[in-house]
Amino acid sequence: MSGTQWTKESFTLNTGAKIPAVGLGTWQSKPNEVRTAVAAALKAGYRHIDTALAYGNEHEVGQGIKDSGVPREEIWVTTKLDNPWHKRVEEGISSSLKSLDMDYVDLYLIHWPSSSDPEDLKKHLPDWDYIKTWKEMEKVAASGRAKNIGVSNFSIRHLEALEKDSEIKTVPAVNQIELHPNNPSPKLIDFCKSKGIHCTAYSCLGSTNSPLAKDKTLAKIAEEKKLSVAQVLLVWGLQRGTSVIPKSVTESRIQDNFKLDGVSLSDDEMKQLNSLPDRFKVCGDAWLPVKVFFGEDE
Repeated sequence: MSGTQWTKESFTLNTGAKIPAVGLGTWQSKPNEVRTAVAAALKAGYRHIDTALAYGNEHEVGQGIKDSGVPREEIWVTTKLDNPWHKRVEEGISSSLKSLDMDYVDLYLIHWPSSSDPEDLKKHLPDWDYIKTWKEMEKVAASGRAKNIGVSNFSIRHLEALEKDSEIKTVPAVNQIELHPNNPSPKLIDFCKSKGIHCTAYSCLGSTNSPLAKDKTLAKIAEEKKLSVAQVLLVWGLQRGTSVIPKSVTESRIQDNFKLDGVSLSDDEMKQLNSLPDRFKVCGDAWLPVKVFFGEDE
Protein backbone atom coordinates (compact mmCIF):
# COMPACT_ATOMS: atom_id res chain seq x y z
CA MET A 1 0.00 0.00 0.00
CA SER A 2 2.85 2.40 0.74
CA GLY A 3 3.62 4.60 -2.21
CA THR A 4 0.15 4.12 -3.69
CA GLN A 5 -0.77 7.04 -5.94
CA TRP A 6 -4.38 7.14 -4.76
CA THR A 7 -5.27 10.12 -6.95
CA LYS A 8 -4.35 8.09 -10.04
CA GLU A 9 -5.91 4.83 -8.79
CA SER A 10 -9.15 3.37 -10.05
CA PHE A 11 -11.23 0.30 -9.25
CA THR A 12 -12.30 -2.00 -12.08
CA LEU A 13 -16.04 -2.70 -12.09
CA ASN A 14 -17.74 -5.92 -13.21
CA THR A 15 -18.34 -4.20 -16.58
CA GLY A 16 -14.61 -3.61 -17.10
CA ALA A 17 -15.04 0.14 -16.58
CA LYS A 18 -12.62 1.86 -14.21
CA ILE A 19 -14.06 4.16 -11.55
CA PRO A 20 -11.55 6.71 -10.14
CA ALA A 21 -10.81 5.90 -6.50
CA VAL A 22 -11.33 9.45 -5.19
CA GLY A 23 -14.25 11.65 -6.21
CA LEU A 24 -16.07 14.78 -5.09
CA GLY A 25 -19.41 14.36 -3.32
CA THR A 26 -22.01 17.14 -3.71
CA TRP A 27 -24.80 16.10 -1.31
CA GLN A 28 -25.93 19.00 0.94
CA SER A 29 -23.78 21.48 -0.99
CA LYS A 30 -25.65 24.78 -1.19
CA PRO A 31 -26.73 26.40 -4.48
CA ASN A 32 -24.04 28.51 -6.16
CA GLU A 33 -21.33 26.69 -4.18
CA VAL A 34 -21.47 23.50 -6.20
CA ARG A 35 -20.44 24.97 -9.54
CA THR A 36 -17.30 26.50 -8.00
CA ALA A 37 -16.52 23.37 -5.97
CA VAL A 38 -16.74 21.07 -9.02
CA ALA A 39 -14.48 23.34 -11.09
CA ALA A 40 -12.00 23.62 -8.19
CA ALA A 41 -11.96 19.83 -7.72
CA LEU A 42 -11.32 19.16 -11.41
CA LYS A 43 -8.56 21.79 -11.47
CA ALA A 44 -7.02 20.07 -8.41
CA GLY A 45 -6.91 16.79 -10.33
CA TYR A 46 -10.15 15.03 -9.36
CA ARG A 47 -11.70 13.06 -12.22
CA HIS A 48 -14.83 11.71 -10.49
CA ILE A 49 -17.89 13.82 -9.60
CA ASP A 50 -20.95 12.46 -7.78
CA THR A 51 -24.40 14.06 -7.91
CA ALA A 52 -28.08 13.05 -7.92
CA LEU A 53 -31.44 14.26 -9.17
CA ALA A 54 -32.54 14.57 -5.52
CA TYR A 55 -29.70 17.02 -4.73
CA GLY A 56 -31.18 19.58 -7.12
CA ASN A 57 -27.69 20.57 -8.28
CA GLU A 58 -27.09 18.59 -11.49
CA HIS A 59 -27.26 21.77 -13.60
CA GLU A 60 -24.54 23.41 -11.50
CA VAL A 61 -22.42 20.27 -11.61
CA GLY A 62 -22.62 20.37 -15.40
CA GLN A 63 -21.66 24.06 -15.41
CA GLY A 64 -18.71 23.42 -13.08
CA ILE A 65 -17.45 20.68 -15.40
CA LYS A 66 -17.61 23.08 -18.36
CA ASP A 67 -15.90 25.84 -16.34
CA SER A 68 -13.00 23.52 -15.50
CA GLY A 69 -11.95 23.10 -19.11
CA VAL A 70 -11.35 19.37 -18.50
CA PRO A 71 -12.76 17.32 -21.40
CA ARG A 72 -15.99 15.47 -20.56
CA GLU A 73 -14.54 12.09 -21.57
CA GLU A 74 -11.83 12.39 -18.92
CA ILE A 75 -14.37 12.75 -16.09
CA TRP A 76 -16.41 10.06 -14.34
CA VAL A 77 -19.88 11.40 -13.61
CA THR A 78 -22.34 9.56 -11.36
CA THR A 79 -25.95 10.58 -10.86
CA LYS A 80 -28.97 8.87 -9.32
CA LEU A 81 -32.65 8.16 -9.92
CA ASP A 82 -34.82 9.79 -7.25
CA ASN A 83 -37.38 7.71 -5.29
CA PRO A 84 -40.59 9.23 -6.76
CA TRP A 85 -39.25 8.56 -10.28
CA HIS A 86 -38.96 4.75 -9.96
CA LYS A 87 -41.85 4.19 -12.35
CA ARG A 88 -40.43 6.80 -14.74
CA VAL A 89 -36.82 5.74 -15.20
CA GLU A 90 -36.80 6.93 -18.82
CA GLU A 91 -37.93 10.39 -17.70
CA GLY A 92 -35.49 10.32 -14.79
CA ILE A 93 -32.37 9.74 -16.90
CA SER A 94 -33.60 12.23 -19.53
CA SER A 95 -34.12 14.88 -16.82
CA SER A 96 -30.65 14.28 -15.34
CA LEU A 97 -28.89 14.38 -18.72
CA LYS A 98 -30.72 17.56 -19.65
CA SER A 99 -29.74 19.24 -16.35
CA LEU A 100 -26.12 18.07 -16.66
CA ASP A 101 -26.12 19.01 -20.37
CA MET A 102 -24.55 15.64 -21.24
CA ASP A 103 -25.24 12.78 -23.63
CA TYR A 104 -24.42 10.11 -21.06
CA VAL A 105 -23.39 9.50 -17.46
CA ASP A 106 -20.69 7.02 -16.46
CA LEU A 107 -22.80 5.59 -13.66
CA TYR A 108 -26.54 5.75 -12.97
CA LEU A 109 -27.76 4.52 -9.58
CA ILE A 110 -31.12 3.75 -7.99
CA HIS A 111 -30.73 6.19 -5.09
CA TRP A 112 -32.79 4.20 -2.55
CA PRO A 113 -34.68 0.88 -2.63
CA SER A 114 -37.92 2.78 -2.09
CA SER A 115 -40.44 3.40 -4.88
CA SER A 116 -42.07 6.40 -3.23
CA ASP A 117 -45.44 7.67 -4.43
CA PRO A 118 -44.92 10.98 -6.29
CA GLU A 119 -48.34 12.15 -5.03
CA ASP A 120 -47.51 11.38 -1.39
CA LEU A 121 -43.87 10.76 -0.45
CA LYS A 122 -44.95 9.13 2.82
CA LYS A 123 -46.45 6.27 0.80
CA HIS A 124 -44.84 3.51 -1.23
CA LEU A 125 -46.31 2.71 -4.64
CA PRO A 126 -48.62 -0.33 -4.25
CA ASP A 127 -47.79 -1.82 -7.66
CA TRP A 128 -44.07 -1.11 -7.98
CA ASP A 129 -40.74 -1.85 -6.28
CA TYR A 130 -36.98 -1.54 -6.76
CA ILE A 131 -36.85 -4.89 -8.61
CA LYS A 132 -39.11 -3.51 -11.35
CA THR A 133 -37.07 -0.31 -11.29
CA TRP A 134 -33.86 -2.29 -11.88
CA LYS A 135 -35.37 -3.89 -15.00
CA GLU A 136 -36.00 -0.36 -16.32
CA MET A 137 -32.43 0.61 -15.40
CA GLU A 138 -31.17 -2.22 -17.60
CA LYS A 139 -32.85 -0.51 -20.58
CA VAL A 140 -31.00 2.74 -19.83
CA ALA A 141 -27.69 0.85 -19.88
CA ALA A 142 -28.64 -0.81 -23.18
CA SER A 143 -29.35 2.62 -24.68
CA GLY A 144 -25.81 3.83 -23.84
CA ARG A 145 -27.01 6.84 -21.86
CA ALA A 146 -25.58 5.28 -18.72
CA LYS A 147 -22.31 3.43 -19.30
CA ASN A 148 -22.79 1.55 -16.02
CA ILE A 149 -25.73 1.04 -13.68
CA GLY A 150 -25.83 0.37 -9.98
CA VAL A 151 -27.64 0.93 -6.71
CA SER A 152 -27.28 2.95 -3.53
CA ASN A 153 -28.31 2.26 0.06
CA PHE A 154 -29.06 -1.38 -0.78
CA SER A 155 -28.75 -3.92 2.03
CA ILE A 156 -27.85 -7.60 1.57
CA ARG A 157 -31.55 -8.56 1.35
CA HIS A 158 -32.18 -6.06 -1.48
CA LEU A 159 -29.22 -7.37 -3.49
CA GLU A 160 -30.32 -10.97 -2.89
CA ALA A 161 -33.81 -10.15 -4.19
CA LEU A 162 -32.31 -8.80 -7.45
CA GLU A 163 -30.15 -11.91 -7.76
CA LYS A 164 -33.14 -14.24 -7.32
CA ASP A 165 -35.20 -12.67 -10.11
CA SER A 166 -34.70 -14.78 -13.23
CA GLU A 167 -35.59 -11.91 -15.59
CA ILE A 168 -32.67 -9.79 -14.36
CA LYS A 169 -29.52 -10.17 -16.43
CA THR A 170 -27.32 -7.42 -14.94
CA VAL A 171 -25.52 -7.46 -11.60
CA PRO A 172 -25.23 -3.91 -10.22
CA ALA A 173 -21.77 -2.52 -10.94
CA VAL A 174 -21.74 -0.44 -7.75
CA ASN A 175 -23.52 -0.15 -4.41
CA GLN A 176 -22.98 3.35 -3.00
CA ILE A 177 -23.40 3.22 0.77
CA GLU A 178 -22.57 5.18 3.89
CA LEU A 179 -19.18 3.95 5.10
CA HIS A 180 -16.88 5.27 7.83
CA PRO A 181 -15.41 3.69 11.01
CA ASN A 182 -18.67 4.36 12.91
CA ASN A 183 -20.69 2.60 10.18
CA PRO A 184 -18.21 0.11 8.70
CA SER A 185 -20.75 -2.48 7.41
CA PRO A 186 -18.20 -5.30 6.97
CA LYS A 187 -20.82 -7.98 6.16
CA LEU A 188 -22.35 -5.85 3.41
CA ILE A 189 -18.92 -5.06 1.92
CA ASP A 190 -17.96 -8.76 1.97
CA PHE A 191 -21.27 -9.73 0.37
CA CYS A 192 -20.79 -7.15 -2.40
CA LYS A 193 -17.21 -8.33 -3.00
CA SER A 194 -18.44 -11.92 -3.29
CA LYS A 195 -20.89 -10.83 -6.01
CA GLY A 196 -18.44 -8.59 -7.88
CA ILE A 197 -20.21 -5.39 -6.79
CA HIS A 198 -17.91 -2.45 -6.05
CA CYS A 199 -18.73 -0.26 -3.04
CA THR A 200 -18.44 3.53 -3.09
CA ALA A 201 -18.36 5.21 0.33
CA TYR A 202 -20.55 8.25 0.87
CA SER A 203 -20.41 10.34 4.06
CA CYS A 204 -16.91 8.85 4.25
CA LEU A 205 -15.81 11.60 6.66
CA GLY A 206 -18.78 11.02 8.96
CA SER A 207 -20.31 14.44 9.57
CA THR A 208 -19.57 17.45 11.73
CA ASN A 209 -21.67 16.12 14.62
CA SER A 210 -20.61 12.46 14.41
CA PRO A 211 -18.55 10.80 17.17
CA LEU A 212 -15.67 10.59 14.66
CA ALA A 213 -15.09 14.33 15.08
CA LYS A 214 -14.13 13.70 18.72
CA ASP A 215 -12.59 10.24 18.40
CA LYS A 216 -9.27 10.08 20.26
CA THR A 217 -7.92 7.00 18.41
CA LEU A 218 -8.50 8.66 15.06
CA ALA A 219 -7.02 11.99 16.24
CA LYS A 220 -3.91 10.21 17.58
CA ILE A 221 -3.28 8.35 14.29
CA ALA A 222 -3.69 11.60 12.34
CA GLU A 223 -1.33 13.47 14.66
CA GLU A 224 1.34 10.75 14.56
CA LYS A 225 1.22 10.66 10.76
CA LYS A 226 1.02 14.47 10.40
CA LEU A 227 -2.21 14.07 8.42
CA SER A 228 -5.66 15.60 8.75
CA VAL A 229 -8.39 13.40 10.24
CA ALA A 230 -10.08 13.55 6.82
CA GLN A 231 -6.99 12.17 5.07
CA VAL A 232 -6.81 9.25 7.53
CA LEU A 233 -10.51 8.46 7.01
CA LEU A 234 -10.15 8.57 3.22
CA VAL A 235 -7.14 6.24 3.17
CA TRP A 236 -8.96 3.88 5.58
CA GLY A 237 -11.76 3.69 3.01
CA LEU A 238 -9.42 3.28 0.04
CA GLN A 239 -7.42 0.49 1.70
CA ARG A 240 -10.70 -1.39 2.26
CA GLY A 241 -11.13 -1.41 -1.53
CA THR A 242 -13.89 1.21 -1.66
CA SER A 243 -13.90 4.38 -3.72
CA VAL A 244 -14.51 7.52 -1.64
CA ILE A 245 -16.45 10.71 -2.45
CA PRO A 246 -15.67 13.30 0.25
CA LYS A 247 -17.96 16.32 0.06
CA SER A 248 -16.60 19.82 0.44
CA VAL A 249 -17.24 23.25 -1.07
CA THR A 250 -14.10 24.83 0.41
CA GLU A 251 -11.32 24.98 -2.16
CA SER A 252 -8.49 24.43 0.37
CA ARG A 253 -10.28 21.39 1.83
CA ILE A 254 -11.08 20.00 -1.62
CA GLN A 255 -7.34 20.18 -2.34
CA ASP A 256 -6.31 18.69 1.04
CA ASN A 257 -8.73 15.77 0.61
CA PHE A 258 -6.88 14.95 -2.61
CA LYS A 259 -3.39 15.00 -1.04
CA LEU A 260 -3.36 11.24 -0.48
CA ASP A 261 -0.58 9.97 -2.72
CA GLY A 262 1.92 7.84 -0.84
CA VAL A 263 -0.23 7.83 2.31
CA SER A 264 -0.95 4.44 3.86
CA LEU A 265 -2.15 3.00 7.14
CA SER A 266 -0.43 0.04 8.79
CA ASP A 267 -2.32 -3.18 9.57
CA ASP A 268 -2.36 -2.11 13.22
CA GLU A 269 -3.76 1.35 12.41
CA MET A 270 -6.43 -0.22 10.19
CA LYS A 271 -7.29 -2.63 13.01
CA GLN A 272 -7.61 0.23 15.51
CA LEU A 273 -9.99 2.10 13.21
CA ASN A 274 -11.93 -1.09 12.42
CA SER A 275 -12.46 -1.55 16.18
CA LEU A 276 -13.92 1.86 17.08
CA PRO A 277 -16.90 1.13 19.37
CA ASP A 278 -19.22 4.03 18.42
CA ARG A 279 -21.98 3.49 15.88
CA PHE A 280 -23.48 6.41 14.01
CA LYS A 281 -25.42 6.86 10.78
CA VAL A 282 -25.42 10.21 9.01
CA CYS A 283 -28.32 9.11 6.83
CA GLY A 284 -31.15 7.02 8.30
CA ASP A 285 -34.36 5.73 6.75
CA ALA A 286 -37.05 7.25 9.02
CA TRP A 287 -38.02 9.73 6.26
CA LEU A 288 -38.83 6.95 3.78
CA PRO A 289 -42.19 5.17 3.46
CA VAL A 290 -40.42 1.80 3.94
CA LYS A 291 -37.61 0.60 6.16
CA VAL A 292 -34.40 -0.04 4.17
CA PHE A 293 -31.78 -0.53 6.91
CA PHE A 294 -32.09 -3.65 9.03
CA GLY A 295 -28.87 -3.67 11.06
CA GLU A 296 -27.67 -6.83 9.30
CA ASP A 297 -24.69 -5.25 7.54
CA GLU A 298 -22.31 -5.43 10.48
